[in-house]
Amino acid sequence: MELELSDDQQALQESVRAVLERECPISLVRSVVEEHKHAEELWSRMVELDWPALAVPDEDGGLGLGFVELAVVCEQLGRVLCPAPFLATATQFVPALLAAGSAPQQHRFLGAVARDGIVGTLAVAEAGGDFDAAGVSTTATPDGETFVLDGEKHFVFDADVATEVVVAARLPRTAGDDGVALFVVPRAAFDAEPMIGLDASRSYATVVLDAVRVEPDRVLGEPGAAGPVLDGIVQEATVALATEMVGTCQAIFDIVHAYVQEREQFGVKVGSFQAIKHKLANMYVAVESARATAYFAAAAIAEADDRRDVAVAMAKASVGDCQKLVTTEGIQCLGGIGYTWEHDMHLYVRRVKTDAQLLGTAHEHRRRIAALLGL
Repeated sequence: MELELSDDQQALQESVRAVLERECPISLVRSVVEEHKHAEELWSRMVELDWPALAVPDEDGGLGLGFVELAVVCEQLGRVLCPAPFLATATQFVPALLAAGSAPQQHRFLGAVARDGIVGTLAVAEAGGDFDAAGVSTTATPDGETFVLDGEKHFVFDADVATEVVVAARLPRTAGDDGVALFVVPRAAFDAEPMIGLDASRSYATVVLDAVRVEPDRVLGEPGAAGPVLDGIVQEATVALATEMVGTCQAIFDIVHAYVQEREQFGVKVGSFQAIKHKLANMYVAVESARATAYFAAAAIAEADDRRDVAVAMAKASVGDCQKLVTTEGIQCLGGIGYTWEHDMHLYVRRVKTDAQLLGTAHEHRRRIAALLGL
């Protein structure tokens, strides 16, 4: 397993960073947060560059790149708090179609992502907040060749702007991983109720499914056998989110490092104080550790490594611990200005704190690691 980025991957990293520095300034993020706008122009630019179709196969009009390349892009998106629906589309909707869809379904829906830049997302979690197959309780009742969906999905990324949503639902009289099915539901068929939370730079919604009828050409795979497939899809989404969090933590470190090099107290730069140096050193080590763990997980997914399950849980646990340290120490180093609305720090803190609760917390993933290791 190669843990260093290749020359092509480094070139991708540099080009994505350059575009985002130009197209996604922090002023754009503030306009999304304060004026409740959607970053439509940014998304259009990303579509022009084929970023949403990064992992879409060549035959469906995409770039056909791998999961590590996807992780590279996600990290750069996290650095700028990208408000466009990239994670929902490229790391949730696309993997769901690749894992569960037939060739005609992939050509239909993935082709639309590559060709038209449609927004897609994944709806798994319900009121309990679990993102695994066993936690699915939304019902899928067979009715002839169609299915009727009833239930609510929570914490759905960008559901309000999505054209299509992959919904996980359960067949009657089933439990656990058994009986789970995946359906592609069009936006017109459900209500999306905005969820008001800590982070306003990205939209989250509750998807309400009230007797939504799904035609057979929108059923992904064998109905009732999608449990293990869904868990694999969620793993990819988890690692993508973890790498985005790494980028956000890196941005926080960069903000703090620049500040302490300029701020003076007692006639000297505060960065010269040993206590501040210790904080920065701890932050740096935490970010580098989280980055290494996240890319190991991305490589494990890309190479179908047997350590994939543990690697995914380690990645989310590591970056969850990292954000806790970086946000706390970062605000401490900034002092009073770090608490103000005018400073950008709170935007980064809100994003990474929200991400830490989605797709499993650090505590939940440590419990998963213990279970996988038989502890």
